[in-house]
Amino acid sequence: FNGAGVSSYVPDIGNAQEIATTSSGGLGESEVGGPTFSIVPKTGGDSLKGSIYQSNVTKGMVGDNYTEALRIAGLSAPGKLFKLWDTNIGIGGPIVNERLWFFGQFRDEGSHRTIPGMFANANAGDPAKRTYLADRSRPAVAAGSWRNGAVRLTAQATARNKFSVFWDEQHPCNGAAYPGFDGGCRQSGPNEVICGAPGASNPPCNATNSPETGTYISPYGQRVQQATWTSTVSNKLLLEAGLGTYLSHWGGWEMPGNPTRDLVRVVEQCARGCADNGNIAGLTYRSSNWSPDWQGTHGWRASASYVTGAHSLKVGYQGGYLVDNRKNYTNTTFLQYRTQNGIPDQLTENINAFPQQNRTRYDAWYGQEMWTTGRFTLQGAVRFDHAWSWFPEATIGPVRFLPTPTTFPETKGVDSYKDITPRGGVAWDVFGTGKTSVKINLGKYLEAAQNDQNYIGSRPTGRVRTTTTRSWTDSNNNFVPDCDLLNPLAQNLSTGGGDVCGQIGDLSFGKAVFDTTQDPAILSGWGIRPSDWGFGASVQQQILPRVSVEVGYSRRWLNNFVVTDNRAQGLNDVGTFSVTAPSDPRLPGGGGNTITGLFDANQNVASLTDNFITLAGNYGNQYSHFDGLLVNLSARPRPGLTFQGGINTGRTVSDSCEVRAQVPEMNATSTAFGNGAALAAGAAPTVASINRTNPWCHVDTGLITRLTGLGSWMIPKVEVQVAGTFRSDQGGALAALWAVPNSVIQPSLGRPLSNSATTATVNLIQPGTLYGDRVNEIDLRFAKILRYGRTRTNVGVDVYNIINASPVLTYNQSYVPGGNWLIPNSVLQPRFLKFSATFDF
Repeated sequence: FNGAGVSSYVPDIGNAQEIATTSSGGLGESEVGGPTFSIVPKTGGDSLKGSIYQSNVTKGMVGDNYTEALRIAGLSAPGKLFKLWDTNIGIGGPIVNERLWFFGQFRDEGSHRTIPGMFANANAGDPAKRTYLADRSRPAVAAGSWRNGAVRLTAQATARNKFSVFWDEQHPCNGAAYPGFDGGCRQSGPNEVICGAPGASNPPCNATNSPETGTYISPYGQRVQQATWTSTVSNKLLLEAGLGTYLSHWGGWEMPGNPTRDLVRVVEQCARGCADNGNIAGLTYRSSNWSPDWQGTHGWRASASYVTGAHSLKVGYQGGYLVDNRKNYTNTTFLQYRTQNGIPDQLTENINAFPQQNRTRYDAWYGQEMWTTGRFTLQGAVRFDHAWSWFPEATIGPVRFLPTPTTFPETKGVDSYKDITPRGGVAWDVFGTGKTSVKINLGKYLEAAQNDQNYIGSRPTGRVRTTTTRSWTDSNNNFVPDCDLLNPLAQNLSTGGGDVCGQIGDLSFGKAVFDTTQDPAILSGWGIRPSDWGFGASVQQQILPRVSVEVGYSRRWLNNFVVTDNRAQGLNDVGTFSVTAPSDPRLPGGGGNTITGLFDANQNVASLTDNFITLAGNYGNQYSHFDGLLVNLSARPRPGLTFQGGINTGRTVSDSCEVRAQVPEMNATSTAFGNGAALAAGAAPTVASINRTNPWCHVDTGLITRLTGLGSWMIPKVEVQVAGTFRSDQGGALAALWAVPNSVIQPSLGRPLSNSATTATVNLIQPGTLYGDRVNEIDLRFAKILRYGRTRTNVGVDVYNIINASPVLTYNQSYVPGGNWLIPNSVLQPRFLKFSATFDF
């Protein structure tokens, strides 16, 4: 729904007629190589039928898994689910028998849960207060809910032609109005402070974001509209066409009643402890930022399928138009402070409150064929993609740090990507018995056409420097930078009662000039678009009647990396230094190791920026690949009895060391395809960031393994169902992000850090070498089917986390010697019950 497969849309699985999934790239219809889900809503028929589903969790149905070990680890109180509900009503039937049918659906769902270790800020909204003070009588609560209504109309216009129209309206209520304000879709109670739920709000309500910094997702939600046509021309020829839109208000909106507009946002770094300011490393507090964003995704398609006994041929076209409008807001001072135990040492200057508008278009044509001959089934496809992007006219300013408005005309982005991608596969029934099969596939796939990455790198409003930092000593201790902030150079006004402010980090800030240029070679041409190849091979064997085992191997590797080279800073314009990790038994090997390969630009060029985005291959070899192995067992020994389980393991190796040696200022992200729960889906969670002070340019995640299992038994005659699921996931990769003081760095660097920087953040742990708790969870379900006349009721109880495990899910990864490193931020939900009932009529 959003080009890259990421959106806030919540499909209604409970009222789906059909769900088709692929775990990796398909044939010609697939642009990208990741997993896909095709969800077909119910259509209704010639008789009126429907269902009503209701499930609930209340506070008394939730257990407690706060252990002594968690208390010792520093978790003050775990977050806990205390309210969950889901109401789903669906009904369908005829409008005109045998001609026109409807299916309508309404859903209301949501949850409330406390945020571990976070409370209302007793100083929130008070301009005279500069620190965070936890009000422990008002815990932070992440609250989010959705309401949606959908209808699908299906018309059999003629014996051969069918039309369908689908409309889905989804209205969220995520977060709440500011405490004490009566507006908004939800209000905080006297014993709580409500903020946005993680995964939907930006920034989310979590253990390092104080509630007053949160945002609000308004009832203006999202809409999906689709129309399709199918025509069965003959028993061999099928024609299909469709169009659809996805419209969404997303991002974090301003909380109704927000009183923090005139207050400066503060981030407590806590490099040397911060007992006087919340004692939370990385805490953001005091003021809110928000971004009322809007997007529209429009797509259309057409295809023709021709099927004979042995051959199945399909040709088709897909087109799309993606609209992305954003506007970021901050406080009226356009500033953010960084503090150490409440004492400011750096400020950030911002230019925002201007539109960021992106547009992307694509067209694709494909042909695919499946041919069965003897014991072989052969598949092949070829796809041609054409994609481009542009940016409407836009104006930036006037704002504090850019007082003169500047208008940029409509500008091209990606001029013309053209790609031909082949895909193919073979399935072999080895003995002709249907009991042993071998499958092999190979294909090239593309990075999705989207309003991101290369497609938006040439946007004029994105090439103007909109943020910069400068050191700050609050000499008069009034929590106001008493310097001329419009002067980019260093100032020492302390003798006159003012402050000391360093030179800004980028001298192009505050000017309507471009500091970033994209290489034209990455914006057009054949085979330039970022892509990946995927290979898979598997063997499936029936070992007993209705029992089979599958063993498979997969490999995925990426192509066409890009890198940003600051041409104003050459290899001879940087100083190198190393850092010795503190001796600490919590660190791998007890600490004391030396991290080398760290860089700091020399002062004469530190504030100069001339970024050039080009292919990483121009500087050296860069690669990233994933290798995975799976073993799955599936058994249906008798009707109503099912068992499935498997192991999925793999590792990702990424390397950009040759490129970093030539471009030490590069910023990049190393990812692990298949980390933890995402392993089977081929997702790519982040495991490491690469920059001047994070030198880990070669990352090997090691084997990351996931175990899964499920079983279900419908006891005959009594119609009682007993079911269970099991999962065991690798914990997330851990880091030790140490804000190293200048005094520690200077002996190695031979000088102070440039631009009067007081710290440089270094990851003390090589990524892929330390992981969090393994997550083991067992869930059970017991249900009974009741029948009365033509109705059917399924009444059940689900028991989640039946072993009441308490693995840590997220950690505080900001390292402070002797401080709160790896304090748990969240743990697995404790054991809880959920009662549900489904009434079918």
